[in-house]
Amino acid sequence: MNTEEKNNVSSGKRTLLWSVIMSAPGPLVVGLGLLVGKSNTQLADFVRRSAELLGIIAAYAVYLMTNKNGGCEAEKKEKLERISNIFVGLMMCLGGTIMFILALRSTSSEGGNVIPGLSIAILGVIANSIFWIKYTKLNRAEPNAILRVQARLYRAKTFVDSCVTIALLSVAILPGTDFAFYMDKIGSAIVAIYLAWSGIKTLWERIAPARKNPS
Repeated sequence: MNTEEKNNVSSGKRTLLWSVIMSAPGPLVVGLGLLVGKSNTQLADFVRRSAELLGIIAAYAVYLMTNKNGGCEAEKKEKLERISNIFVGLMMCLGGTIMFILALRSTSSEGGNVIPGLSIAILGVIANSIFWIKYTKLNRAEPNAILRVQARLYRAKTFVDSCVTIALLSVAILPGTDFAFYMDKIGSAIVAIYLAWSGIKTLWERIAPARKNPS
């Protein structure tokens, strides 16, 4: 491994570590916000953030293992990366499915205090956009399955947080109204579908090659 490759690996490790650090408070803050708010989007967002955090932690752990002491054998690296990315895809699908179910079951038009969730969503748009750009650049400089899937995950997270921000903003400005109720349902449904679609795409890319070339 030359100097440039080592620098790219080090940058990848730092970026993944910061992803874990920046994502960790999200489920906690949104979860605490559920104690004072009843927004369907906020509840779905808590589930989504929790699932994504598990996926990011798994990706970080695998990236460390596959790049420890100059890296591991190609076959072992590919297997670990496939497992990690399948797990990330499953977490995305799980989050999207649960969010969609919650959106369908929601019947209350009272959103309560959604400020905690709204604050996290706004910060998420900013932070996730930065990570999306960073992972994309890293993957272009040194193609890597983990970094490629993380770039896709953060692209999805950026879009999702944008939808969540709009939905929760409508609940905060017009609480208890039909407009806020439908924006809340529509927001969580859009988030769920996009997240599940991204997860399915990730799973298909990792499972299909394995089925064609079983080891």
